[in-house]
Amino acid sequence: MHARSEAETERAALLPVAVLLGGRGTRLGDLARDTPKALVPVAGEPFLFHQLRLLASHGARRVVLCVGHLGEQIADAVSSGAQFGLDVEYAFDGPEPVGTAAALRQASGLLGERFLVTYGDAYLRADHGAVQDAFLRSGLPGLMTVIENDGRWVASNAVFSDGVVTAYDKRTPPPEARWVDYGVLAFEERVFDEHDAADLSDLCRELAARGALGGFLVRERFYEIGTPEGLAEADAFLREQRERR
Repeated sequence: MHARSEAETERAALLPVAVLLGGRGTRLGDLARDTPKALVPVAGEPFLFHQLRLLASHGARRVVLCVGHLGEQIADAVSSGAQFGLDVEYAFDGPEPVGTAAALRQASGLLGERFLVTYGDAYLRADHGAVQDAFLRSGLPGLMTVIENDGRWVASNAVFSDGVVTAYDKRTPPPEARWVDYGVLAFEERVFDEHDAADLSDLCRELAARGALGGFLVRERFYEIGTPEGLAEADAFLREQRERR
């Protein structure tokens, strides 16, 4: 094997990645009653372990876990992240949920001027390095990955054209929406000072409305464990992936 060039090494390393883990997992019932959703077993091990290995495979080095409900259990299970080849730090929401944007605002001191964001209940195979490259090239303060949906999985909520999300609304989707937010995002830290939204969906709606939200089209479907049905699908997929290795 040839040695990596300096450019290849730089391309391989991701910006810091924030993983949002503050949800209570109420739709999973007893499975998440005394266990944080991120540690619910999927394909034989905590779901978060699959996520962290996936991030490492995409070039992640520094990961900040934004934890809330039962977050101490997550910190005990993951520790420093060395077992995944990662440097993991923690930002604690506190006893009550603060909202996804507010959680990132609280973690900003650990994340730096630019960072990627993903959700703790989703397995997202998008090329994170390509997402990062698109974000840095765009010159925009935020970027959202989207997947063509046409109502296939959930209600479509985004309008995407020429590398920009031109409209986005999770609560009242635009009538021309054909895409849905995929779950990998990128931001400049300053947007959290300029906007006081508590929830990321509101922040992204505001950015899209003023032409400041880049878009990146993803074709690999997502898997999520927010519902028992989604968890079963993710479990089957990850077991199949393991058998293929």
